[in-house]
Amino acid sequence: MKNENTIKKLGHKVRIIRTDRGLSQEALAEKANLNRSFVGLLERGKTNITLKNLEQIANALDIDIKYLFDFIL
Repeated sequence: MKNENTIKKLGHKVRIIRTDRGLSQEALAEKANLNRSFVGLLERGKTNITLKNLEQIANALDIDIKYLFDFIL
């Protein structure tokens, strides 16, 4: 399913940026005010994400939210 592929790509993008920033899943979760297990599920493409939570992650990574979707283009 195409939707599942998009979710996996988004999660992979979050993981790449997080590791480039030297953050653990726990540190990202804390900065984004989210649960660490949620961040893990997101990075593995196992959960869908709301726009609100995605914005929190983008803010925690100090990036514009649109950068998370560069993989789609």
